[in-house]
Amino acid sequence: MSKYDVIILGKGPAGIIAGVTAKKQNPDKSILLIGEEEKGLVPCGIPYIFHRLKDVSKNAMGPKPFIDAGGEVLVDTAINVDYDSKKVSLKSGKVLEFDRLVFATGSIPVIPKFIEGYALEGVYYIKKSYSYIEQLKEEASKAKNIVVIGGGFIGAEVAEQMHLQGESKVTLVELESQCFSKAFSRELAEVATDKLRETGLTVHTSTKVEKLEGKDGKVTAVVTDKAGSIEADMVIMSIGYKPNTELAQNSGLELNSIGAIRIDNFGRTAKDKVYAVGDCAGTIGFLTGREDTIMLASTATAEARILGYNMFGIKIKRCFSGTLGVFSTEVNGFSMASAGVNENTADEAGVLYLTTKFSDVDRHPGTLDDTMPLTVRLFASVSDGSILGGEVWGGKSSGEIINTIALAIQKRVTVYELVSFQIGSHPLLTAAPTKTVLIKAAEGIIAQLHKQ
Repeated sequence: MSKYDVIILGKGPAGIIAGVTAKKQNPDKSILLIGEEEKGLVPCGIPYIFHRLKDVSKNAMGPKPFIDAGGEVLVDTAINVDYDSKKVSLKSGKVLEFDRLVFATGSIPVIPKFIEGYALEGVYYIKKSYSYIEQLKEEASKAKNIVVIGGGFIGAEVAEQMHLQGESKVTLVELESQCFSKAFSRELAEVATDKLRETGLTVHTSTKVEKLEGKDGKVTAVVTDKAGSIEADMVIMSIGYKPNTELAQNSGLELNSIGAIRIDNFGRTAKDKVYAVGDCAGTIGFLTGREDTIMLASTATAEARILGYNMFGIKIKRCFSGTLGVFSTEVNGFSMASAGVNENTADEAGVLYLTTKFSDVDRHPGTLDDTMPLTVRLFASVSDGSILGGEVWGGKSSGEIINTIALAIQKRVTVYELVSFQIGSHPLLTAAPTKTVLIKAAEGIIAQLHKQ
């Protein structure tokens, strides 16, 4: 029977980064990564295999960095864990021993069993599985009428890419009044939904799916309350994900109120030398202090690096003090991003805030032929002007500006500090230094603070 210093269950971003970091910090330790498939996928890149990338192989993600660091990889599935004997039983019949065990089992799609017809043939999900997505792409190329249910990031992006591919009539159905409403403010969600419609994609918002109809066991239509019956020979459910914790729960690990593995600030479970990281692990909102369900590869890898450093003793302080929720997307060539609170999440959590925005172009002078509009909206504390959240939309620089805002939130930077933010600028790369949108938005907050 083989024994390892560390066994990591899961070959997604969290598992790979935890393994790479732990191995580099502890080259003498034996570390095994176990996953169900040989090939993995870049989670956020899945929508783009339906059009922009053309092929699933172009979105492949593998454990090569971990192997290069000296780690071992096994394609198999864990079916049982015994913490007393420190053994993992695998589907193949193998039994392995461990000193430390890491759950990095990720998340799985929510299956809406409350919708009649959910189990009909032709109903699919966006699973983070190479073989499943490969099959989905093949079936999508044959479909004439595709309905995507759920207008969050994955659902909206999949619908847009399938529409742009031009092989099928694609319809997006969203229950909320706008798409992206869970991550964006009302203003930005409206902008994003308009951008989706500008592609020619049919988008039904404020629309409830009542049931799926079928014939001979295969889906034929999606029946809604406001858009009537929509013809469909393929339905893609994209209404969210939940922590993949069945094995953890069955083996006796404690879950939190939202079904994620309960961990401390260093990723440790209640079982000695057993850890959890990524989508399957519990998190706390940075600003709200509540149990959170942010499921992003960027968040998972941040947690994984900390776990990797501290696996064999605390080497670095836990600097990850809660999830911010840093989101970005591009629709119809228009970039949008958010971090921290917006009016939706702030109001829900009872957080008081000031907000303002500033708009200009992302290059200077504005007469350059490739400029894009750029808007920054900031949310700041009413007491000291510390940055609580932000949104950016327009040009591609939105994605990096939101990362700057995210760091400002984490480091509790105030708008007073932002106005002295020293920047580098260039006509072909940035907005004008005289009216940098982030700094001008900060000035707008200061003006409000001085009126109080």
